Amino acid sequence: MATKLKKYKLKTHKASASRIHITGTGKMMKLHGSRSHLRRKKTSALKRGYDQKEAVAIGLVRRLRKLMPYA
Repeated sequence: MATKLKKYKLKTHKASASRIHITGTGKMMKLHGSRSHLRRKKTSALKRGYDQKEAVAIGLVRRLRKLMPYA
């Protein structure tokens, strides 16, 4: 009788999961930085751009995939 190897569940890194959104095509999106502090001196166009999500840098995607294995 062969013994079965136990498969372990991987844990999701919750801090990363709360900050990163995965699109339907698998692209990783995040919110812009510098959103909340010292906003009075920023232009209206810049502040409107903070409402949109931006793509995560390609160099970070591989690391984030390991942190969020089921995303």
